[in-house]
Amino acid sequence: MPADPPPQPRGRPWARLTAVLAVVPVLRLAVARYAVPPGEPDRTACPPCGTLLTLDRPWPALGPAARCPTCRSRVGAPPGTVEVAVLAALAVLVSVGGSPGERAALAWWLGWAVPLVFVDAAVHRLPDRLTWPAAIGVQALLGVAALAAAGPAPWLRAAAAGAGLALCFAATTVVLGRRGFGLGDAKLALGAGALLGWYGWPVLVLGVLVTFTLSALTSLALLLARRVRWSSHLPFGPFLVLGTVVTLLLAR
Repeated sequence: MPADPPPQPRGRPWARLTAVLAVVPVLRLAVARYAVPPGEPDRTACPPCGTLLTLDRPWPALGPAARCPTCRSRVGAPPGTVEVAVLAALAVLVSVGGSPGERAALAWWLGWAVPLVFVDAAVHRLPDRLTWPAAIGVQALLGVAALAAAGPAPWLRAAAAGAGLALCFAATTVVLGRRGFGLGDAKLALGAGALLGWYGWPVLVLGVLVTFTLSALTSLALLLARRVRWSSHLPFGPFLVLGTVVTLLLAR
């Protein structure tokens, strides 16, 4: 008679979920620290009362409540939003799949993209301390995936796609000034373009189309609702992140 299959370990999904949510205080600290207007120093304490924001005592300031333990003022991103974003990122990671190297590259990028979305939405800023590690880590981890099985062609295409998309965004800054994309958008595009280009040039083109479509539809809806004016400048980072994620889901 055939042997019974070995028993499957239980509790692993909950263990993984717990491990993922354990990084939330780190992400909330990044949002609180870098969501400051350009030119101002990074935030290290609660603005109203000066209580330090540190990881050795993350609760409740860096937890879902997002409240200073001293004065109860809100700290960083709105309550619960970072937690929801992390769970959504985990769902994307599971849905996209791929080789261990590909999944590691996407997980790395999503880990930096989550705070970048909140910072850009709050102050229209994509700080170098978040965009550069995201881009460099993606290239390195995709390189590991190429060495493991995929070969050099996808990695070279990913590198070219990331650099090309970043240069296109940076060119609008030079030509159009403040009406173009910011250099932070160009640096964020390094990682996004590499992730899309890894799967082929059509995926990169689709990602760009999806991103600009989401941005245009959102802008039109806000105009019709009279929430913004024609002269208003919307942060592009959240659309680039969302467009990249949607495209990867469609491509897989």
